[in-house]
Amino acid sequence: MLLPSLRLSLEVALLATLLAAALAVPLAWAARAGRRRRRATRIVEAAVLLPLVLPPTVVGYAGVRILGRDGPAGWLGVPLVFTLPAAVLAAALVALPLVYLPTRAAFDALEPDLLDAGRQLGAGRYALLRHVAFPLARAGLAAGLVLGFARALGEFGATVMVFGWQPGRTTLPIAIYAAFERGDLRAAAAPAACLALLALGAVLLERALRRR
Repeated sequence: MLLPSLRLSLEVALLATLLAAALAVPLAWAARAGRRRRRATRIVEAAVLLPLVLPPTVVGYAGVRILGRDGPAGWLGVPLVFTLPAAVLAAALVALPLVYLPTRAAFDALEPDLLDAGRQLGAGRYALLRHVAFPLARAGLAAGLVLGFARALGEFGATVMVFGWQPGRTTLPIAIYAAFERGDLRAAAAPAACLALLALGAVLLERALRRR
C-alpha cells in the first residue's frame, strides 16, 4: 500500500508544482514590473496568498462547488470531483503561495541596472525574463519549486474533499488518515515516516539553494 500511495503522491505533487509555477512565475514577474500599480499588485498578491491563511477545508469546499456536477465544471459536462485533476488543482492552489513568495523575492533582488541593460539591447519583456531574470534568479526560483512541491506532497484537507477516500488509490496523507480511522496506527507509521523524510529533504534542499 505504501508504494502505490507514494507514487500517486509524487505524481500529484509534481503536476501541482508545475501548475503552481506556471501561475506564480508570470504573476511574480508582472508584480515586479508593475510596481507603480501598487494597488493592483496588492490585490493580486492577496488573492495568491489567501490559501496560506484559509483552512484547507475552505479550499476543498470551493473546489467541490466549482469542480462538481452542480458547478461550472458540471455545467460544461466535465465534472472533475474525485479525479486526479481535482487532486492536482487542490494541491496546486495550496502550493501556489509557497512558489510565489520566493520567486517574487528573487525577482525583486535583481539589479535594475542589469535589466535596464537588457532593455537597451532590445530585449522585450519575455526575452528579458528568459535570458536575464531566469538565470540570475534561478536559486530563488528553485527554492520556491522545492517548497511548493513539499507543500503539495503533504496536502490533505482540500485533497480529501475533492479527490475522496478511494480504497487502494490514496495519497500518503490520506493513507495515514485512513489507517487512523481504522484504528491501525502501525499501518500509518510507514507513510508518516516517508512523508517526514521527504519533507526534511525538501527543507534541507531549500536551505542549500537559498545559501547559493
